[in-house]
Amino acid sequence: MRRAGYLLVRSPSNPAHFWGNFLVFDEPPGDGDGERWEALFEREFGDEPRVRHRAFTWDRIDGVAGRAREEFVARGYVLDDSIGLVAERRGLRQHPRANREVVVRALDPDGDSELWSAVTELQVEGRDAGHDEADYRAFSLARLRDRRAHFRAGRGAWYVALEPATGELAASCGIVVVQGRGRFQVVETAAPYRRQGIASRLLVDAADHAARAYGAERFVIVADVSYHALALYESLGFVRAERVIGVLRRPRG
Repeated sequence: MRRAGYLLVRSPSNPAHFWGNFLVFDEPPGDGDGERWEALFEREFGDEPRVRHRAFTWDRIDGVAGRAREEFVARGYVLDDSIGLVAERRGLRQHPRANREVVVRALDPDGDSELWSAVTELQVEGRDAGHDEADYRAFSLARLRDRRAHFRAGRGAWYVALEPATGELAASCGIVVVQGRGRFQVVETAAPYRRQGIASRLLVDAADHAARAYGAERFVIVADVSYHALALYESLGFVRAERVIGVLRRPRG
């Protein structure tokens, strides 16, 4: 919903989703915006006690931080500095060391219950430090429930890479496709399977399927500016397109 000077983003089905419930301002924060933005957040989300975090970003793609550190980081917020990368369908390529053994396939949004459970647990295991396990599991379940609604409507799929001998989940990711654009979701690799070329194989195979099955022509993926996977994504054909900054304060207590 558009407001004067900012955009309100809400995810009523998942109030614990930090970047599903936040405010997007037209400009970076200036002096005094810390208290002002928090007051606006309280006004917008005061009717939902389950929204216990605070999250803000601004409509810039050049990485301008404004007074974010002075107004927010100094008061306990974390700076979220992310790179958005884009790849055309025909620009994606397999990594030379992509794993050839794992089996990559899409999940049935109304079946594959054991694998959906395994995907949830993989996300819980990969959560950032500081997230409570039970709370994060509830968040992941709600997020996947929302994604499965997209997939039932024909807007993409969730993909898994399976160890062929045992069928064990090695890695997973989703792609939501809207108007020809495929947005990658939650790329995770299980700890025992990391650095084996599995994620690179999964990403390219998933994109190929999404292009053929759902008409995706361009793909978007996001990574933290200091995240090691940035180089991997670029090796597959993704190109840096924007740098977006936000600030987040996790729930207290």
